[in-house]
Formats: sequence, structure tokens, C-alpha cells
Amino acid sequence: MRQLIIIGSGPAGYTAAIYAARANFAPLLIASSVEAGGELMNTTEVENFPGFPEGIMGPDLMDKMRDQAIRFGTEVLLDDVTSVDFRSDIKKISTGSSGDFEAQAVIFATGSAYRKLGIPDEDRLSGHGVSWCATCDGFFFRQKTIAVVGGGDSAMEEATFLTKFADKVFVIHRKDKLRASKIMQDRAMANEKIEFIWNSAVTGISGADALTGVTLTSTVTGDTSELALDGLFIAIGNDPRTHLVHGQIDLTPEGTIAVSGRSSRTNLAGIFAAGDVIDPTYRQAVTAAASGTVAALDAEHFLSALADAHK
Repeated sequence: MRQLIIIGSGPAGYTAAIYAARANFAPLLIASSVEAGGELMNTTEVENFPGFPEGIMGPDLMDKMRDQAIRFGTEVLLDDVTSVDFRSDIKKISTGSSGDFEAQAVIFATGSAYRKLGIPDEDRLSGHGVSWCATCDGFFFRQKTIAVVGGGDSAMEEATFLTKFADKVFVIHRKDKLRASKIMQDRAMANEKIEFIWNSAVTGISGADALTGVTLTSTVTGDTSELALDGLFIAIGNDPRTHLVHGQIDLTPEGTIAVSGRSSRTNLAGIFAAGDVIDPTYRQAVTAAASGTVAALDAEHFLSALADAHK
């Protein structure tokens, strides 16, 4: 049985692992078999993480965090957690390929997942013109006409990045103003390849074997129109990955894991949560990393008290 298992491998998970490993708990970190490193693996240049004045690519940042965690004694397992049972003193975790594990404490740092439009043919044409990851798929749209759906920082970053490849990038937004930070708005609006389509929602996707266009519906008048496209990138937010703990851990009205005050403590003793899975508001790499620190320190106090009680 392990003292501590960390589920999740984004900034929160890796930072928790660094702190826990340096406290000599030799944590096991279970990363996804296909999405290890979290959302930053799909991010272009990260300019706002302290310590990198020239910026750093998202995958490079996550590789450095992973290597630092391993250096101090973290074991990283590339596998998928299929189920958990946190309701007893011994926490049980089942994986897809590596069997079952037990631990005295668990840090849950599973992050969030891309939000979908929820319209017909979205999944069918995924990988055939529909994408949620500009860094993954942008190269395939050289000299093409594409669109990004969304109005936040992620959408502006995607749109700006995609101008490196595409001839034309539309930004489709449901409202008449963006919610992105001013610097991201200014950067996108100054780019001559980007054109904004306001007060519009994507309500249909066209294409047999590959995307050929989308149907737009005005959020003001309800009128519809067609827009020919070679690619559609969806950047409308994320949902916390909490499906593994439904019915066991209390959630907030926003769907994130509920924690006590500024701590990482959940309603279950020995279960701690960190990162985007507890944060519906800020969702930054640096806040996730800080949250991982809190979780590791909370887990350290819990495990130390547990050891003292058994002396």
C-alpha cells in the first residue's frame, strides 16, 4: 500500500508530486495514457508562467515539471484510472492496464476537459476538420479558411496561433464583446488574417467525409446563414473531470470538487483535490501549481498525523 497517490498530471498534479516527493512520501502519480501533462500539452507559448521571461511552450513546461517530480522520487505511471473507492480508510484505485492500487491518501488533480458544442456531426467529423487543439492540428490547415468558436483567452490564443498556417481565420462569438483579457483581444484584433463574426452561434456542421462548412444562427434575430470552412476549432471552455468521484465527493454548484476554505480538503478524510478540478474561476497554470502545493502540504499533515496516531 502506498502512502500517497496523485491522480492527474497537469501543473497541479506535478507540483503536488514535487512537494510530496521532497517530503519523502515517494508518491505514485497516475497520468493518463494518452493525455499525460494535461491541457498545457495542447497549448502554444506560455508567456505568463513565472520564471520564463521569454515564454515557454506548454509541452516543454510540463516536461520540466514531470522531470522535476521524478528527480525527487515520484513514480509516474502512464495509465488511465477507471474507478475509485474513497469511502474507507484505505483508498482504492483501479486502472485500465496496471491493476489496482491502495493508498492512505489521494490527491485528485484530474483537471478539466474540452467543452463541446453538442450539435450533430461534431464527433463524427472530429479529426476531419473539427478540432479542439490548434497546436495538434493547425499544421494541416495551411492556406485554408478556418474558424474558431469562443470569446475567451483560449479562443484568442487559438485564433492567433492558427494564422501561422491558415489564410483566413474567423472568430465566431455568441455575443458582441469578448471576455478575453485585453492583451489577448488586442493581439487578435490587430491580426489582419482574423475576422470576427459577432452575435452568432454554430448550430450545424456540414460535410460528408470532411468539414465543408457550418450553419450560423444569429443570437439576436434567429436568422441562419452558411459559412464555407475547411476547419473548425472549438474553444468554448472546459468542464471539470469529476466523473470518477460522483456519489463520493461533494461538488459545488459549478460542478467542481468542493474543498474546505482555502485548503484542498474534501468531505472525505484523506482525499485532497487541486487544480482546475476545484477552480471554476481562474484556471491558470500558475494557480493550479499553487493549488498542488496546498494539496501536498495538506496531505503531508494528514499522513504525519496518521503516523503519529499509530505510534
